[in-house]
Amino acid sequence: MEVGVAIPGEAIGSDVGKIKDFVVTAEGLGMTHVVIADHVLGADPAYHEGWKRSYTNATFSHEPFTLFSYLAGATTKIRFMTGILILPQRQTALVAKQAAELDLISGGRFQMGIGVGWNTVEYESLNEDFHTRGARSAEQIEVMRALWTQDSIDFQGTWHHIHGAGINPKPVQQPIPVWIAGASQAAIKRAAEIGDGWIGSPMESDMAKHGEMVDQLKSYASEFGRDMDTLGIDGRLSLMAGDPDSHVSDAKAWADLGATTLTISLSNNTPFDEGLQEAQQIAKAL
Repeated sequence: MEVGVAIPGEAIGSDVGKIKDFVVTAEGLGMTHVVIADHVLGADPAYHEGWKRSYTNATFSHEPFTLFSYLAGATTKIRFMTGILILPQRQTALVAKQAAELDLISGGRFQMGIGVGWNTVEYESLNEDFHTRGARSAEQIEVMRALWTQDSIDFQGTWHHIHGAGINPKPVQQPIPVWIAGASQAAIKRAAEIGDGWIGSPMESDMAKHGEMVDQLKSYASEFGRDMDTLGIDGRLSLMAGDPDSHVSDAKAWADLGATTLTISLSNNTPFDEGLQEAQQIAKAL
């Protein structure tokens, strides 16, 4: 099982030099990938009465394609994964173009993790329909894969109409891997049917619940005739709670569930170098 870390973008803030140092250090310690989340806009609680979410307009959220392009020039091996890109609130062809460019710049080191999100304010502000986001994301994946692998496409879908057009340059990977996140039945089913992998929920700490979701994934994969060897699983592990022994135990539990990768979120209460050292020790224990 490959082990990577989530970039603590919010904790680091706007110091891109520290982000670069973090990722370069992670690569030196043998981490296989880094992950960053995606939000274009944050809601201002002063204008949205009763806003309960931790993410607001005051929260740092770096733009993934731009940041990863910068980091690609400072690294040689580590892979870059969005965890997650909220795909349905973005224009599909533009995402395909940005992803292809990043994959080219990084030498084929990009992995797109996508989800449908929860922020209605963000969808409204970006002029996209919140209520069709699940079904639309499936069509978006189909369109992107066509654009990544064909010189010119003719696509007539429910939400996309592209006739005799294509992107250039193409990505190194043909196509770029698309992993689907989500704890809902719809998201797990979508991952089993059309995803290159499924991303576990970073908000869920109960390994028994993760086990239930993996069982659902395997059941859906069987229903769709998918071989689990062709479907990756990204386990999520937070160091915010528990201790080093419990962290290793949870990592091994993910391995037992068949996870192909593990993404570790560090504790904001621990210096980043110490957190990365623990992530390295977890990797060695697997």
